[in-house]
Amino acid sequence: MEAVVFNKQGQETGRKLDLPEDVFGIEPNNHVMYLAVKQYLASLRSGTHKAKEKSDLSGSTRKLHKQKGTGGSRKGSIKNPLFRGGARVFGPRPRSYDFKLNKKVIALSKRSALSSKVHDQKIIVVEDFTIDTPKTKEYIEFLKNMNLEGQKVLMIVPDLNINVLLSSRNIPEADVIEVDSFNAYDILNAETVLISENSVGVITELLSTTKA
Repeated sequence: MEAVVFNKQGQETGRKLDLPEDVFGIEPNNHVMYLAVKQYLASLRSGTHKAKEKSDLSGSTRKLHKQKGTGGSRKGSIKNPLFRGGARVFGPRPRSYDFKLNKKVIALSKRSALSSKVHDQKIIVVEDFTIDTPKTKEYIEFLKNMNLEGQKVLMIVPDLNINVLLSSRNIPEADVIEVDSFNAYDILNAETVLISENSVGVITELLSTTKA
């Protein structure tokens, strides 16, 4: 599988780059991608919710009336959950929502996400470039050249160039991420994925199933 390499001006360079089938051309595993996205979103939850239970409330522990002879039910405390202002039964407690996925599952989710984008023709390979000074205008011009203005675009680079990062930071729909940091959610959440030329080799090295 070959991909045309584009330059910063959005023009074809005349070069083509091989995209390994075992990374960019597999049959996407939808369930594995679901698990990867679910884990990522779950890890973002703060889990700081807390409801006051009986031991957390302030209030008298005096027995409200005698045990028998009133014709009513037994009431041991004003903090009873049945009363207005009383405690909550089995309320939420602080917890972590994160859960573990095996490394092979995570790798498969990345391959599936990349292959899904390739199938939809939403992956573009661009030659490596830098920006001399941080300018949002220059990154917007780059997106215009690629006909991606207004789209949600993810740029995967081998090394995070600070000027490229700062130039894209003020654009709501543009993200720049290092090649060893992306996950399936990053790929699937973007409309179009730009992969720098040198990042293809790193992705292949990290995810290929045919390593010697």
